[in-house]
Amino acid sequence: MAVYFVDSSALVKRYINETGSQWILNLCNPASKHDIVIAAIAGIEITAAITRRAKGGSIDSADAAALCHQFRVDLETEYQVIEISDHIITAAMNLAQAQGLRGYDAVQLAAACAVNSLCIKNSLPLVTLVSADNELNEAAMREGLKVENPSHYL
Repeated sequence: MAVYFVDSSALVKRYINETGSQWILNLCNPASKHDIVIAAIAGIEITAAITRRAKGGSIDSADAAALCHQFRVDLETEYQVIEISDHIITAAMNLAQAQGLRGYDAVQLAAACAVNSLCIKNSLPLVTLVSADNELNEAAMREGLKVENPSHYL
């Protein structure tokens, strides 16, 4: 068992078929017994990504509605959701300034770092950040996190 913090750019691959989707499906398979941690903002980002795909015509609107429903079910049953506290917001502001990250990327990284700190404090395995965003991945590595990019897997 391992702990993975999965950002929205990676998690969307579970719901929309893209490069790396099979890798994410394997990672999120309950039989793998991994702890999958996400930031609360992922709920907004995944719903928006699916809905925008339907609006753009790359997926059918009925399929998009079914995917959004499935994501909400998974959100309740399969993910550990990290709420965005004042501490995480302050850390995200600092990361945005220090690393030059986009706003939500800074929030994702701050949340991943907070989870990693909890793992260290409790003598648990370190968190692996899973993201398809190269800029975020580079910043995460500079912050000392292990990183996986699902887009590197077919």
